[in-house]
Amino acid sequence: MKLAAIVLTKNEERNIVACLESLRWADGLIVLDSLSTDRTTQLAEEAGARVLTRPFDHYAAQRNAALEAADAEWVLFVDADERVTPALADEVREKVSTDAPMIAGYWLPRENHIVGRVIRGGGWYPDYQLRLLRRGRARYDPARPVHEVVLLDGEAGYLRHPLIHYNYETWAQFHAKQRRYAELEALALYQQGVRPRPHHYVLQPWREFRRRYWTLAGYGDGLHGLRLSLYMAWYTLIARLYLRSLWAQKR
Repeated sequence: MKLAAIVLTKNEERNIVACLESLRWADGLIVLDSLSTDRTTQLAEEAGARVLTRPFDHYAAQRNAALEAADAEWVLFVDADERVTPALADEVREKVSTDAPMIAGYWLPRENHIVGRVIRGGGWYPDYQLRLLRRGRARYDPARPVHEVVLLDGEAGYLRHPLIHYNYETWAQFHAKQRRYAELEALALYQQGVRPRPHHYVLQPWREFRRRYWTLAGYGDGLHGLRLSLYMAWYTLIARLYLRSLWAQKR
């Protein structure tokens, strides 16, 4: 196959059908599922996807496993709550058909929809994601289990049309995912031997708020932008508190 679209899932029965419908133009569809307890895998199979299962350890490992399983020159990673528009699909097909051997991957701009709003500031747009990869020349860094980093053997280009991300329908979803991200970040820092210092509990959340709200123009989204900037600063603090707890358990 020239291009396989890959979706990682865990209990995504609400999203998986619409996601796969937006990917039917790809040469192949692969769903790597983390032992869902709902109808995700059944719906994915009915939609024509090849379904694989793997217990979840961390995101980088899941994506590397999916790369190994894909029998295609190129892969496009899409999350279940993301949608590929026809314009983006056309652009992806054009890029993978172009003979540009120096290019090993492409960054996709991502448009985030958070609790009913398209967010433009605070780092939420264009929110570039390195998702279109030449399979034999890309791996995910196992030292970065959350907010994964691609190790690319070659140059990366940029696409113009955005990937649509319906990432949080409610604030409860937002908080649940950010708590999980904070736990994974703390674990990664702990495994690297990083210890929290007293000033980290103040300076790092403040820097995150300043970065989101002022540097990345979160203020442009009004109260929504202020709320998101404050929440992201809060979870920066939570990650350091989780890290402190891990070191305390070791003692």
